[in-house]
Amino acid sequence: MVGRLTGKRVFITGAAQGIGLAIAEAFVGEAAAVFLIDRDGALLSVVADKLCAKGAVVGHMQADITDAKVIDAAVLRAKSEIGPINALVNNAGVNVFAEPLATSDAEWDRCFDINLKGAWNCSKAVLPGLIAQGGGVILNIASTHAFTIIPHTFPYPLAKHALLGMTKSLGLEYAPDNVRVNALAPGYVATQKVIDYWNSFPDPEAAKAETMKLHPGGRIATPQEIAMAAVFMISDECPFMNATCLTVDGGLSVQQHPA
Repeated sequence: MVGRLTGKRVFITGAAQGIGLAIAEAFVGEAAAVFLIDRDGALLSVVADKLCAKGAVVGHMQADITDAKVIDAAVLRAKSEIGPINALVNNAGVNVFAEPLATSDAEWDRCFDINLKGAWNCSKAVLPGLIAQGGGVILNIASTHAFTIIPHTFPYPLAKHALLGMTKSLGLEYAPDNVRVNALAPGYVATQKVIDYWNSFPDPEAAKAETMKLHPGGRIATPQEIAMAAVFMISDECPFMNATCLTVDGGLSVQQHPA
């Protein structure tokens, strides 16, 4: 262990797979204690057992981030299992993509309940403790959808734009309390969600190739690459970084047209 996160006790949402799992693995590799939540309790238990087998300090609980009372209970449980939380990673999210006029009220509610309200529920649950301890860190996993728009992906970009706004608002509000609030914006990442997206096309391999062509380097990120950026942002290596967003997309969002 390098120990870049020694002393960090991190609450991570959506930790059973994908980016959340990679973040949990990277954090314990840097000596953090972690408390993991996910809606998939069975898969989360498997993840927690594997991390514990490596000697990590891990707590976990099945939880839905849209239920504020459940999140409050999870934060209390985390305190008893790994100690008072001093860092939060709001990773849990869901893709809700549609043409605007075809978006149902149910899809709208699901998108904002998970991608925005859920992040606020978790932030609200940990903030009093962070303030009482003299500081801490909140990291919101946003997306390049937080500042760019792809047609037919409504209302997901709206929720991610709002998450970025919440990041800035909370970062300014609680800076005097030594609480840093930042966002991390991945582009395409090789997770099951992206694989499922490719598989939704008649020719998945062609869809994959088109995605790769969008990127200057001809590839997309691994979950581990996003996780290492998260390590930096939770660590004490960037103490003056607050109310901002770090983009990790291989140059995707600054390229006007693919080559």
